[in-house]
Amino acid sequence: MDQNFRKLVELLLPAGILEYFDLIDSNQDKEGIHIYLEEKNSIPVEHQHKKAHSKGFFSEVVIQDFPIRNQRVMLHAKRRRWE
Repeated sequence: MDQNFRKLVELLLPAGILEYFDLIDSNQDKEGIHIYLEEKNSIPVEHQHKKAHSKGFFSEVVIQDFPIRNQRVMLHAKRRRWE
């Protein structure tokens, strides 16, 4: 991801979210702005001592965030299923 673009995205998204999620896609429609996030394929620090691997994703969760320029912002987050 381009460094300038990353800085801009970090200002718009909740603090620290890009440490754990990758920005997959974004679009705008009549409902508002949709931002699609996918959990990174790296074992969380608290579980690094365990042998684990990703086995797909849980169902997508949609979170309504603060509006940007009077438009609703919906975060579509997919978390990994670890085994």
